[in-house]
Amino acid sequence: MNTFPLHTRDSAPEGARGLLEAVQAQWGFVPNLHAILAESPLALASYETLFGLVQERASLGPVERQAAFLTVSVFHGCAYCTMGHTFLARQAGMEEADLEALRAGGPPATTRLADLAAFTRKLLETRGHAGPGALADFLAAGFTRAQVLEVLVIIAVKTISNYANHITATPHEDFMTDPALSWRAAGNDAAQAGGA
Repeated sequence: MNTFPLHTRDSAPEGARGLLEAVQAQWGFVPNLHAILAESPLALASYETLFGLVQERASLGPVERQAAFLTVSVFHGCAYCTMGHTFLARQAGMEEADLEALRAGGPPATTRLADLAAFTRKLLETRGHAGPGALADFLAAGFTRAQVLEVLVIIAVKTISNYANHITATPHEDFMTDPALSWRAAGNDAAQAGGA
């Protein structure tokens, strides 16, 4: 049960009010994740800053960013973020077959996305101790050293939201209704217990 309030601009701590206004202006609504993170202005600012930096400055393309976001969210068993990034991946133009593969925790058909997902998953599984072989494979696939570090930022931003959603039982928005994703993520969550 969610014991964290869904803050509005009026109920949020003062340090979060301007951030919620900016989120409202950007998205046209305040997602429940942001409404919950507003309990801590630090948490909301950290999430918004990192997410914004990835969206604005990453050299990974929009579909690639969504592939990495989905890989992290599925690995952590976060139904909320898996559903949210499914929506965003479709907006970015990801092929449906690649999207379905990522949602199921498998490799996409598109080779570059498969290489990106595999490297991201390896970092998660090893808590960053992926080893020189995984790094060499990622670079040989055409990614840059800067993109290695961009993947770390994506992992960091999704860890904030994935863990916050687990802790607070963030309610899903209406547009995120997807029973197939809910059970897949719940099953993955059980499989990953103690491993994330």
